[in-house]
Amino acid sequence: MTLRTLALSTAGMMLVAWSAIAQTGNLEGNVKGDDGKPLPGALIKIDRTDIKGHYQVKTDKKGHYLHAGLPSGQATYDITVSVDGKDRDGAKGVRLRPDMPPVDFDLSKAAAAAAQGQAAQNQAQAAQDATRGMSAAQKAELEKQMKEREEAMKKNKELNDAFNAGIAAAQAKQWDAAIQSFSKASELDPKQHVVWAQLAEAQMNDAEAKKGADADAEMAKALDAYGKAIELKPDDPGYHNNFALSLAKAKKFPEAQAELTKAATLDPPNAGRYYYNLGALLVNSGQNDPAGDAFKKAIESDPNYADAQYQYGVFLLSKATIAADGKVTPVAGTADAFQKYLQLKPDGSFADSAKAMLSTLGATVDTSYKNPNAPAKKGKK
Repeated sequence: MTLRTLALSTAGMMLVAWSAIAQTGNLEGNVKGDDGKPLPGALIKIDRTDIKGHYQVKTDKKGHYLHAGLPSGQATYDITVSVDGKDRDGAKGVRLRPDMPPVDFDLSKAAAAAAQGQAAQNQAQAAQDATRGMSAAQKAELEKQMKEREEAMKKNKELNDAFNAGIAAAQAKQWDAAIQSFSKASELDPKQHVVWAQLAEAQMNDAEAKKGADADAEMAKALDAYGKAIELKPDDPGYHNNFALSLAKAKKFPEAQAELTKAATLDPPNAGRYYYNLGALLVNSGQNDPAGDAFKKAIESDPNYADAQYQYGVFLLSKATIAADGKVTPVAGTADAFQKYLQLKPDGSFADSAKAMLSTLGATVDTSYKNPNAPAKKGKK
C-alpha cells in the first residue's frame, strides 16, 4: 500500500512538471478585403493538424486578429480566412515560435491569383477541346500558336517593366540607369517609337553631363535614337522638334532648321514655338545670325508671339550702326519689334529692357494693345 501510494504520488509530480513546461504562443495578423482596405468581421479559422484542435477568432474594425495562448512547440496549424460563409484565403503548416511574424492576408491579391489560375485552367480546357478531332499536324500548329502567344505575353510584361523602370530613373535624373532600361526595352521591341524617343532624351541628358569625346559619343547615340523614333513615327511634330534641338546642341544647325521646318509643317498652330526654341538655342551657342532668322520665322508664324518679337528686336539692334557722335541708327523694324512686345506684354519679364532699348533709340514707348481676336463693342464697327 505504501509503495503504491508513493508510485501514484510520483506520477502526479511528473504530470505537474509537464504542465509547468507546456509552451503557448500567439497568432495574429491583418486581413485586407477585395478593395485592398482593412476588412472587419472576417472569420479566422485555426485548425491544428498534428492533433485534433480547432480555434477561431474574428478581425476587429481595423482588420486585425489575435488569438493568444495557442499551443506552440511542435504544433502546426492550417489557417483559413472565411467571409460570409465562404473560405477565401489561407495558409497551411504554420508553426508558432517566439519571434512569430504577423500572418497577413490580402483578399484582393488572392482574388487576382485565383482569377489568373482560372483563366489558365480555362485556356487549357479550351485547348484540349480544340484539339479533339484534329490531325497531328493541326495539333502541332495549335500548340505552336499557343506557345507564341505565351511568349508574346511574357515579352510584353518585360517590355513594360523595362520602360517603366526607365521612366522612373529618368525622373530621378539617373541617366545611366534610364539608358540601360530603355535600351533593354528597345531590344525587346525595336518597333516602339516612344521607347526610342525616351532613350534619345536620356542619352542627350547624359551627354550634357559629360565632356570631350565621351560627350560626343553619347550625343551621337542620342541623334541615332531620335532618327529611329522619327523613322517609326514620322508624323509626330514633337519628335522633329526635340530632334532639332538635339541637332542644334551638336552644332548641326542646317539639319536642325530642316527638322524644325518639318515640325512646323506638321503642326502649324505651334510653328512659332518650334522656331523660337531653335532661336534660343542658337543664341546660347553664339550663332546670332541663324538665331535672328529663327526668331523672324517664329514671328512670321505667329505675329503675337511676344517673346519672339523681343528677341528679334535684340537681334536687329545688334545690326545698328553707331556714328562717331554716339548716335545709334537702328535697322528698319527694330523699334517696331520692341513696341510690339510691349503691346502684347506690357508687364512682361522683358518689359523694362524693351523700354530701355526704345529709349536708347529715341522712340516713344507705346504699351497700348488691342486684342485682334476680341469681339467688337456694340455701337462700334
